[in-house]
Parts: sequence; structure tokens; C-alpha cells
Amino acid sequence: MPSHAPSAQATSEAAPDTLWFTRCPVPTATGIAADQGWLAKEFAADGITVRSLQDAPPEVAADHHYTHALTGLFREGGNVPALWARSRGEQTRLIGLTWIEERQVVLVRAGSGITTPGQLRGLRLAVPRHGIGIDFWRAMALAGLHGALSLAGLTLDEAELVDVPAAPGGGQWAAELAALRDGVVDAVYVKGALAVEAARRFGAEVAVELDTAPDRRTRVNNGTPRPVTVHQRLLDDHPDLVARFLAVLLDAADWAVDNPAEVVRILQAETGAGAEGVTGAYVAGSHRALHLDLSEERLGLLEQQERFLRGQGFLDAAVDIRAWTDPEPLRAARELLDRRRAAVRD
Repeated sequence: MPSHAPSAQATSEAAPDTLWFTRCPVPTATGIAADQGWLAKEFAADGITVRSLQDAPPEVAADHHYTHALTGLFREGGNVPALWARSRGEQTRLIGLTWIEERQVVLVRAGSGITTPGQLRGLRLAVPRHGIGIDFWRAMALAGLHGALSLAGLTLDEAELVDVPAAPGGGQWAAELAALRDGVVDAVYVKGALAVEAARRFGAEVAVELDTAPDRRTRVNNGTPRPVTVHQRLLDDHPDLVARFLAVLLDAADWAVDNPAEVVRILQAETGAGAEGVTGAYVAGSHRALHLDLSEERLGLLEQQERFLRGQGFLDAAVDIRAWTDPEPLRAARELLDRRRAAVRD
């Protein structure tokens, strides 16, 4: 795994006046740090503004959440767009991974009698198609259905994959669940807080609970594992800023451990779901699982996802996960946080 040689100080390159962050509407240390105002506080004395890409006007935000073409951007989000951007040649670096269990299930119509993975053989399975640059929704469905079928030793080739056109802004999983309700398909993959609420609205029943499978490889998907990435240019020019940003995320993950009720409140705001959706989607103890690492296990799971996405045609080229990974910023962030905490104790 290559190492980025850090500098104790910023380079002669002028510091940016703005740092950007973006995250998906899911549990993230970035979302917690933003809610608490810690990112803004960290860089205020430097005259650096920290802004959320989600709050920027369209002409500024563009599609940077997916392309990561904005050099001053930190991204904590799904691995499908992150891998896609890297495969297209964007000079990003992987500097952290989380693994947070989000409810992943396969839904069927009420009364169908489908209750096991093996019963998915030969059924019509919904695969959404969105008119966007990288269709991560489609990738999620394929990976989730692949995981469910694998529990019975089956493959995607042993079911009928049915394209379901999904209009922009139509609501998460709405097109697939409508196709299920109308008898166009027999089963739908969904995940997360809004999926729990949507399933209830459409009266769908759970056929397969991926979360209960002992082998987490069956749950590898867009958010499992979830990467934190940064642009190579920012890392080269200002490694100190990158380490400081990560130190705030590490602090936020530690804070979450002792503040589960606050984490639920933040998650409701982040996901747009109610308390029922959040508690139904995230297993007990999820507030203790926001920490970043670059463990061999998580890197291996991300390599599994890369192979799957490439096999399904989502990536322009292979992504060498180990070459993409830079462990130095996270090491420096942990060291910085330890020094700060020791200074407070003294």
C-alpha cells in the first residue's frame, strides 16, 4: 500500500479559502461534525470557510458529489460513484472506510408466500434504470439481489432481471415498489431508512433479510463499505488540512458513541426519514460504528465490490484499491487527535 509523505506544515501553495464536504443521506461522521459545527470551528482561525456541497447553488455543486472533480472536496458517500470517478481517471485518494449496517432486504407482495432466498429462482426481479451519469441505484439493486441469491447458492443469471424506468425526483424505490404492487415484478431490493417507510406505504413484505446473514460479504453494496475520499491535489498541497479534517471526523465518531439520542436526531435530518424509519433501518449500536479505518477486511470487501461493479459494466477501467489507498492522512489524524486530547488532560 503506497504511503503519502506528509509535511508537518502546509506547502508554499496558498491555502484554499474554502473547503467543501459532501456526504450521502446516511449515517456519517461528516454529517455529525457538520451538525455540531465542528468542521467550521476547526478551520475558522485559518480564514478557511467550510461549506456543504448539498447547500451550494446548482452552478457550484454541479455533479461534483459523483465526479469529485472539485479539488477542495472531501466526500463521505457511496462507493459506486467513488469507484466510478476513480475509474474515469479522477485523481482522488481513498483515506478512510466505514461499515455501517443499513437494513438491506428483498421485498415481495403481501401474501406471495416467498420467504426464502431459494424462492427467488426464476422470479422477475426489479432493476431500476435512472438517467444519470452513474446509475448507483441500479448498481445497488444488482448487488443486493446478487447477495440475496447467493444465500441460496444462486446467481443473477438464475432469475429474470426486469428493467424498471425511474424518473428523476420520483422518490427512493418508488418506481420499483410501484412495479411490485402492479404485478410487473415479483421482488424488489431496498435499503435504508426511507426504504423502511416506503415498504410500509406500499404494503410490501420482507422475503429476505440480508442483515441476518452471518457472512457480511453478502451485504457488500454501495454503502458497505463506505469510503471517505479526497482529491490528490489537496492532499499534495495541504496534507495538514486533510489530517485536521479527518481528526474532526474521528472526534465526531467518538462523540456519537456517548450520544445515541442525538445521533438519531441527526440521522432523521440527514435521511429525511422519521423516527420509525431510522430505528427500523439501523441496528442497535449503529451510533458506535461511525469510525473510519483502512483495515485489511474493509479493503478486501471494497475489492469485492470493485470486481462486481466492473463485471456489471459500471466502471470504465479497473481500480487498484491498494494503489488508490493512502493510509498516511488517517495515521496523521489519529496522532493529531491524541496530541490534542493529551494537551487537554495536562
